[in-house]
Amino acid sequence: MSTTEAENKEIARKLPEEAINEGNLDIIDELVADDYVGRNPAVPEPYHGPDGVKEFVSMVRTAFPDLEYTVEDLIAEGDKVVRRDRATGTHDGEFMGVEPTGKEIEIQGVVIVRIEDGKFAESWSYANMMGLMQQLGVVESPGE
Repeated sequence: MSTTEAENKEIARKLPEEAINEGNLDIIDELVADDYVGRNPAVPEPYHGPDGVKEFVSMVRTAFPDLEYTVEDLIAEGDKVVRRDRATGTHDGEFMGVEPTGKEIEIQGVVIVRIEDGKFAESWSYANMMGLMQQLGVVESPGE
């Protein structure tokens, strides 16, 4: 089943809005291919298939239970969608070895998604992790 660029954009939007914002992990089974590979320099190894995405989303939602993703831009060409996101939340759970700080965060990032047969087949994510760690107080901001 081939999808249009407009359908691909909707698929790319639907995953963070439903899985992360609403906590609907079942949507991951619907939108992520079994052989999906997600690459994110913030995690040591790529994550695979729906279970890998569920594990990642659960980790993020545990660390930032009120996390709210906002899709700022969507650009589609062929089977790829580029999504620019902004996320806000409160650090109320352990995140990447950092104990909860209670601090509010805002982070921006870009995700490139390849859609095949109506599902995420691959993705490449880049987020401002340095800025996040500065907001959490783990890393000093320049000039401090």
